[in-house]
Amino acid sequence: MSVRPLADRVMVKALEQGEVKKGGIIIPDTAKEKPQEGEIIEVGSGRITEEGKKIALEVKKGDRVLYGKYSGTEVSLNGGEYLIMREADILAIVTVSKN
Repeated sequence: MSVRPLADRVMVKALEQGEVKKGGIIIPDTAKEKPQEGEIIEVGSGRITEEGKKIALEVKKGDRVLYGKYSGTEVSLNGGEYLIMREADILAIVTVSKN
C-alpha cells in the first residue's frame, strides 16, 4: 500500500533516539520522550492559495527534519509507525556539514 499526503502535509518516519541512561538506570520505553527528529517519507503536492496558485513545499522526500514535540497525527501503515503533519509544523531541515 502506498500513501501520498494531501496539499501541504508530509509523512515523517520518526528517528529512534538511543537508549537513555541516567545514573546507570535504564529508562523504560513508556517514560522516554517522543522523538523530535525524523525523515520525510512522502510529501503532498503543495499548498493552494485563495487565488488558486499552488505553492510547492520546501521539504522533499529524504530530508531529515526537526518538528515540534506534539506535532502531527500518528498513523500505522504496513507495520510501521509514521506521523502526518503540515509543513508548518516542521521547525528545521537538518543538514550534515562536511568538515
